[in-house]
Amino acid sequence: MKQTSLVKELKTFKPDLSWENLKDYFIIILGGILQALAMRFFLVPARLVSGGISGLAQLVDYFIDFPIGTMIFLGNIPLFILGFRYLGAMRFALRTAVAVIAFSFFTNLFGRYIPDTFTNDLILQSLYGGVLYGIGCGLVYRGKGTSGGSDILCRILNHYTGISISQGYLLTDSIVVLAGGFIFGWDVALYGVAVIYISGIAAETIAEGASRFRTAFIITKCPDHVSQFILVNMERGVTVLPATGGYTGQDRPMLFCTLTASEMPKLKAVVSEADPNAFMVVGQANEALGEGFTPFRNN
Repeated sequence: MKQTSLVKELKTFKPDLSWENLKDYFIIILGGILQALAMRFFLVPARLVSGGISGLAQLVDYFIDFPIGTMIFLGNIPLFILGFRYLGAMRFALRTAVAVIAFSFFTNLFGRYIPDTFTNDLILQSLYGGVLYGIGCGLVYRGKGTSGGSDILCRILNHYTGISISQGYLLTDSIVVLAGGFIFGWDVALYGVAVIYISGIAAETIAEGASRFRTAFIITKCPDHVSQFILVNMERGVTVLPATGGYTGQDRPMLFCTLTASEMPKLKAVVSEADPNAFMVVGQANEALGEGFTPFRNN
């Protein structure tokens, strides 16, 4: 019987304890703390369901009084196993696991010691809860991880159905918010939609700046390694362009690809690891049309 890719990765994986990696984990844990603070100070007291596994955990807690942090952790386990291959190499999957554990642990911890909120104003709770939660997610992306939950599920949907990742987020979050509307009321559900929008802007701004999509030109001595990672692990297209160095006169391929803002830290890490002397230019794109992104529509 063939071993699963997860088992193979676990057997061959060797932890990297360099300062750069430890700094990434610190940033991820800090992001998890901020997400937990947003949940406990603003979202949970106001019953603002922001989508994803965390929103689903709020609904479960309402019915059976089950710890929200524990539910976030348990809800991510099957998604993590199913989506392991879409997280990239083990180092990225491990970062996602750390992000989920930190978020779950501190959500439960703060729930025990922070029972009240700063304000009962629903607008302020939506605004500050969305911003703080988004900053937390953005820091997780900065640390080259993902927040689990919707991040993993949207990549699975993209692989099997062709739904773009942005549409996947809209679909999964809308279902949870819709359920929250039936349970907590539609006024609160509408504010939950505002939380999703605000947190998304905050996360993308912290992770990579204001633009949603990124384009990258990469000149490296290891084009095959980088292009294979983009194609296989990130499941994005890559174009190989012939290029000639103006100073050296040497011919070497140049890679071009388009990614979402949250995927760019992962690509930077792979390029840096494969070739520390690589040259990479990252640009902002206002719109991305085609497979994996927004589909073309006939006017």
